[in-house]
Amino acid sequence: MGKYTVAVIDFETTGLSPHYGDRTIEVGAVLISNNQIVDRFQSLMNPKMTISSFIEDYTGITNKMLSKAPDITDVMKKLKRFISNHHLVAHNASFDSRFLDAEFSRINHRRNSEFACSMLISRRVYQDAPNHKLETLVRYKNLKTDGIHHRALADAEMTAHLWLRIIEDIKANYCRSDVTFGLMQQLGKTPKKKVHQFLAMAGN
Repeated sequence: MGKYTVAVIDFETTGLSPHYGDRTIEVGAVLISNNQIVDRFQSLMNPKMTISSFIEDYTGITNKMLSKAPDITDVMKKLKRFISNHHLVAHNASFDSRFLDAEFSRINHRRNSEFACSMLISRRVYQDAPNHKLETLVRYKNLKTDGIHHRALADAEMTAHLWLRIIEDIKANYCRSDVTFGLMQQLGKTPKKKVHQFLAMAGN
């Protein structure tokens, strides 16, 4: 995949958008280097607000668990160090990037790494998949999983395995020796009908 490291991130949150006051309640992140997961980071965090029964049921994270969790500020400072200046990956990156940016702004930090979205990329590479939800793609590609969905570290690990499989499949199908992060970003923005042409023509 080239000599670069990516940090794959997944957040569990109190709701759908930080613009409506929603906060993060758990983060999971894994580092991928040389086609392997080389490090992991996970933490619950106390949002100082009560989460809904829907979120409790959806994530398995309870208000009681969060009441004992570390403050979001402390966790985000640790996450900042963990992801460093590495490229970032998320499944539905528009969601996770909004929360990352919102929480970083609370600790007076601005993200300086760009995201690639494994969901947008998978829509182009795996056009025959039933849908492009993470759990569906894990089954579709028979990827490694511990079967736990909607917990941050488990989802980050599944996204990491999906990212590596996409790169592997692109290399195999298009006889490429390398798949750069920039190419993956461009692929996520390429019209579906032009994906084959893009991957066949993109500089190797």
